[in-house]
Amino acid sequence: MRHHAAMKHHVKAAAVAGAAILAAAVSGCSGSGNSSGGGSTHADASTAARSAEQAAQAQTTAPATVTTMNVSPFGKILVNDKNLSLYLFQADKSTTSTCTGACAKLWPPLLVNGTPTVAGGVDQKKLGTSKRSDGGTQVTYDGHPLYRFAADTSPGNVRGQGLNNFGAKWYVLGTDGKAITKSASSSSSAPPSGNGY
Repeated sequence: MRHHAAMKHHVKAAAVAGAAILAAAVSGCSGSGNSSGGGSTHADASTAARSAEQAAQAQTTAPATVTTMNVSPFGKILVNDKNLSLYLFQADKSTTSTCTGACAKLWPPLLVNGTPTVAGGVDQKKLGTSKRSDGGTQVTYDGHPLYRFAADTSPGNVRGQGLNNFGAKWYVLGTDGKAITKSASSSSSAPPSGNGY
């Protein structure tokens, strides 16, 4: 039993070390950005590591649900089933994602196995999917591939709002499928005002 416990300890230590290395790589690849998202694109290593790990776990589950949450000052925005903010990337000119490699580590795509579902006033007719170059299937809304931001670790976080990363800006979006371009500076410390159910 002691040997088994020691093995578990070594495996856990290796996983933590791997997550820290991934976090360092992600923060090094964040690109230039303005800081209007309520925080730097360089999240601390442990937070980024947890986010990357959670994103990897989320990508293996199905189906994906797109719902809403009221977040000041934006109103009702699209979020995933964990109430984490979803973004569009202005470099995407069609349903095909242009965010791959280091970009997709900092901005994890919302992936799905099967058919995505909606809740909270999201328009089912606007929901779709698109094949990624890495073979995954990404959820789209009103023609926009959807992403999370690795530094958004809690419901109501919008740290990616308005950032200029990987050649274009990132914005949360409303149920109409349009980018919400308001500054997030006044919302960085404000708690969410509830979900859209």
